Amino acid sequence: MNAKISILFYAKKAKASNNGLIPIYMRITVDGKRLEISSKRFVQNDKWNHEQSRMKGNSEEARSVNSYLDILKAKVYDAQKEIIQENELVTTETLCCKLLGTEKRARMLVPIFLDHNDKMEKLVGKQFAAGTLGRYRTCLSHTQEFLKWKYKTPDIDIKKIDFAFLNDFEFFLRTEKSCNNNSAVKYLKNFGKIIRICVANDWLLKDPFLNYNSKFDEVTRVYLTEDEIQRLMDKDFKNDRLSFVRDIFLFSCFTGLAYIDTQQLTWQNVSVGLDGNKWIFTKRQKTKIDSNIPLLPQTEMIIEKYKNNIVCLNTGKLLPMLSNQKMNAYLKEIADLCKIDKELTYHIARHTFATTVTLSNGVPIESVSKMLGHKNIKTTQHYAKILDSKVSNDMANLKLVLANKVGLRKLA
Repeated sequence: MNAKISILFYAKKAKASNNGLIPIYMRITVDGKRLEISSKRFVQNDKWNHEQSRMKGNSEEARSVNSYLDILKAKVYDAQKEIIQENELVTTETLCCKLLGTEKRARMLVPIFLDHNDKMEKLVGKQFAAGTLGRYRTCLSHTQEFLKWKYKTPDIDIKKIDFAFLNDFEFFLRTEKSCNNNSAVKYLKNFGKIIRICVANDWLLKDPFLNYNSKFDEVTRVYLTEDEIQRLMDKDFKNDRLSFVRDIFLFSCFTGLAYIDTQQLTWQNVSVGLDGNKWIFTKRQKTKIDSNIPLLPQTEMIIEKYKNNIVCLNTGKLLPMLSNQKMNAYLKEIADLCKIDKELTYHIARHTFATTVTLSNGVPIESVSKMLGHKNIKTTQHYAKILDSKVSNDMANLKLVLANKVGLRKLA
């Protein structure tokens, strides 16, 4: 990468000595970033030509100073050539180290990773979810274990991270950590963010991920059928806690909201839409995309049921919520009691809304995508792929259409 360098000599009046001599400084600018180095030479103010950045006159002193400044300038360009030949990035830092003969401080991976995680922790609840921070912390832990396993060291200079490093790290995740494909790819994706920070700061000359390619395996999303939803609604639980968890789960089945988005709902999120009916107006925490959802009768019944709940009255929340972990634990018990042979988790409610509640009932995929708060309709299309029943119904309708067309009723 070619860096644009400019060099300027100037007399720094602010550092004038008691006898009136002013030090001459060399200012090196690399791609807009400045580096100032003392030339160790001094000049009287009236003998310095500010426009030409040189000492005035043709005296022996002037010739000596100006010749020395030319030598310094040549050294800068020589240093630039050396840095390029060493396949390093030309920056104010690398030039300074080369000119002063000091060893450039190695930038180590772990402190950069830790700094990222510390900053992310301060943004939990504002920009990131706690689960996201947890994944980066786990990724850092796996990275540190990998460094000890492969290199027998607790840390590594980021310049040693190359394509081979990434392949070895992925191999370590799949073998030593027993990660499946999607987990391994996810950790590499998290690690990639740290590398992009290094590239953006010019600490790395080349992104090692440039030719790296790993893909997620497509996962079949689990969702509830109409019959299973009805079993949940009809079940009379003797335990109030199970009834409550069932209700909140069904709320998400009929709104498509993820756990964190449901947890953050208040009465301010419920308002009358353009059609004169009640809607939920919110923004997904994960994508920051608007998610506006008309309330179905089932959803309104659940909201009405808990509007006087003591937790809701005290917190202003629309619904009382347990932790996601506790909700999932109770949902497993609910699945057993309702004879639902699926690993029931809270996020399945979102899948159920996308498939059984909306797409299967003819809601256009564009509307479903908007209600789910997806950035791209391709994300929503993953749900459409698994709806064999919808395909069957569509083809049945096509048969009726074709049967009514005289020319297509029978072959000649």
